[in-house]
Amino acid sequence: MSSLKDLFLLDPDVVFLNHGSFGATPKPVFASYQKWQREMERQPVNFLNVKYPEADCWARQHLGEYLNASADDIVFVPNATTAINIVARSLSLSEGDEVLSTNHEYGACDNIWSFICQKTGAHYKRMTVQLPIISQERVVEHIWEGVTPQTRVIFLSHITSPTAQQMPVKEIAQRAKQAGILSVIDGAHAPGQILVDLKDIDVDFYAGNLHKWALSPKGAGFLYCRREFQPLIEPLIVSWGWNANPATSTGSTFLDYLLWQGTRDPSASLSVPSAIEFQGNYNWHSVRNICHDLLTEAIHRICGLTGLMPLYQGDVAYYQMAIAPLPKEVNSEVLKQRLWDEYYIEVPIIEWQQMKLIRISVQGYNSHSDIDALVNALEVLIPQVVSN
Repeated sequence: MSSLKDLFLLDPDVVFLNHGSFGATPKPVFASYQKWQREMERQPVNFLNVKYPEADCWARQHLGEYLNASADDIVFVPNATTAINIVARSLSLSEGDEVLSTNHEYGACDNIWSFICQKTGAHYKRMTVQLPIISQERVVEHIWEGVTPQTRVIFLSHITSPTAQQMPVKEIAQRAKQAGILSVIDGAHAPGQILVDLKDIDVDFYAGNLHKWALSPKGAGFLYCRREFQPLIEPLIVSWGWNANPATSTGSTFLDYLLWQGTRDPSASLSVPSAIEFQGNYNWHSVRNICHDLLTEAIHRICGLTGLMPLYQGDVAYYQMAIAPLPKEVNSEVLKQRLWDEYYIEVPIIEWQQMKLIRISVQGYNSHSDIDALVNALEVLIPQVVSN
């Protein structure tokens, strides 16, 4: 995939195996981003007052087709964290209510629900899901053991950040719907890494990032909300969409409240159709499969090096991002720093539930030489960074 590497702006001297953190934008998509910025600066008033609402609708139409959802049920936000904040702050939780989740969630989103529960007197309840996960069915049953008559919300990642595990969000959402429980899904790592079909998942709220695996510029995220629950949504920032002028209203309070929240640069979200087009032009389904095979090689080679078992079993799949266990004696901070200082390798070393993990992301710009560089560096460094 060396030809694809030339289409990205990444430093060629860096072995970049951390696409999962902030993503990387292809040159043609970045050019689209800059084009929108230049167009805005040519006539800011006309662009923001007249052209932007039309362009936003156009971009949401493309995103809706990409996610198999109505454009009127999607709004652009800067990132998934913002989207989860909007949902969590809009729900009327009370003392004694419960928000059910797992111990695999992203730290910022954990903080959101902890903050809301502390403020309202509700309880944020995390179910412990041990690794390796044997089957998705067992995960569903285990999570459901945490449901009580007080459960109001179930919050899960589609693909988890610290452990790169795909969670059975469709099955959980179906059960939640039958039980009258709201389902909120953090899809920060899903769009672009896997095909996301929101009609099929049938979730109530879905927060997604487009600047990661969907290849859009930073600042492109979205919130999907099932139509029947859109009246619950309140603006995170109160602006002109509150009690909108009928002449300028979209006819949807969900869109009115969240479309305009003060002056900002919308170029990232308006570049999303270019990112979707880029994936189509380069047969991204095939690229994902090649990335997966390369990632599988990396996991097996690292586990062969450490003598530890892979953390994926049964029907639990990974795609372009996965973890491999490291010896518990490894000094994580020193290993990460030396990988960067001595080998120019950008890859996260994670401590989770008393486990040491390396989380590897493989994107279209990566190659066998990147995996060779990582494995060779680990072979040298691991014996040197063991804590006594």
